[in-house]
Amino acid sequence: MASPVSDERLAPTREQLRNDVWLAAAMLVSAILSTWLGHVAQVWGDDPPHLGWGLLYCLVLTAPLALRRRVPEVALIAVAVVYFVGMSVHIPEMYVGSIALFIAMYSVGAWVADRRRAMIVRIVVIVGMFVWLLATMFQAASDQGGESAAEFSLFSPVAAMMMLQFLFNVVFFAGAFAFGERAFVGALSREELEQRTRELEREREITAAQAVALDRVRIARELHDVVAHHVSAMGVQAGAARTVLDRDPDAARRALTVVEESARASLAELRQLLETLRTPDAASPRDSTLRLDAIGELVRYAEENGMPTTFSVVGEPVAASEVAQVNLYRIAQEALTNARRHGGPDARADVRLRFDGDEIELEIANDGRVRFGAKPGLGLVGMNERAAASGGWLEAAPRPRGGFLVRARVPAGMRSAAPNERTVLA
Repeated sequence: MASPVSDERLAPTREQLRNDVWLAAAMLVSAILSTWLGHVAQVWGDDPPHLGWGLLYCLVLTAPLALRRRVPEVALIAVAVVYFVGMSVHIPEMYVGSIALFIAMYSVGAWVADRRRAMIVRIVVIVGMFVWLLATMFQAASDQGGESAAEFSLFSPVAAMMMLQFLFNVVFFAGAFAFGERAFVGALSREELEQRTRELEREREITAAQAVALDRVRIARELHDVVAHHVSAMGVQAGAARTVLDRDPDAARRALTVVEESARASLAELRQLLETLRTPDAASPRDSTLRLDAIGELVRYAEENGMPTTFSVVGEPVAASEVAQVNLYRIAQEALTNARRHGGPDARADVRLRFDGDEIELEIANDGRVRFGAKPGLGLVGMNERAAASGGWLEAAPRPRGGFLVRARVPAGMRSAAPNERTVLA
């Protein structure tokens, strides 16, 4: 599940903070040069303030820019106040102050996380600037009181100059405001995209890890089903051969023959499994020979290894998916192996395959003894996984009248597996 995206920008990096210092230094050099040239050009007449005041103005004007990302509001207010004062006392600097004010206002819009505070600070500075601008323009107009009223009409040079300055400042502050807002929104969009990219990368890694884990589980399940079935039979027959070796050599020889056949069958199935794992195209059970009609061979094998077993089919057989057939075969194989291994020498088993419409039910019951107090083994876990993988459920528990019952019910066709709520493990 994706985490919610924050509406705040990430803190500035060290590189960005260093760049602010370099920006402030470059602006300071530019301001000093502009002030000196303005002093030489006598932009405010032949009686400007002393050049030392101009240098102090340049330093105080540009120094706050070094903190424009750390404390944007303070930097804007400081630059605005110094700019107002400098223009009021006619410091001969005409351009760098406007640029510094633009950068400071842009920084508030681009970096202040509290958007309400950013809006208030900028509006206060803009209103203060226009009040100061109107006051200075009317003061300049009042200083020309000897001129006639017609000279101050809408089309007079003084009114035109006032209108030009007003429009310039409107565009100036509107641009700084809009660029700051756009930078903030753009940064949020980039951070959201980066966050989603990181989340997708984490999900990809988790998915890959889950795929590996599922493959390991599948391989472990297949190895268990292949090896346990044959090795269990080999153990039973080897024990029988040892028991009758002295008094009945022919019976011992037959038991050892069964051991040999089981070993060969186990090696053949292991070889087939390894070939399947090595061949990507053989990853599905489409070409598998493990089908429902082979369950009869499992019953015959169990009988040959000393456990009487019956097999019956109920209902009209239906076409089943390859996955369902393989998994039901393996469930029957594991259940019979467990019955032979744990049920005792007198255990008997009954295998019943029931076709019920579009579902298939497999039931393996035995009347042997039951181990109590032990946690479910890997065989029961594997059977449960196979039933769930086929979209069905599994019940595995001791029977009330003795013995053990394994019942699996799966759809004949393939459907998505749901949580197995009916599984009961002994």
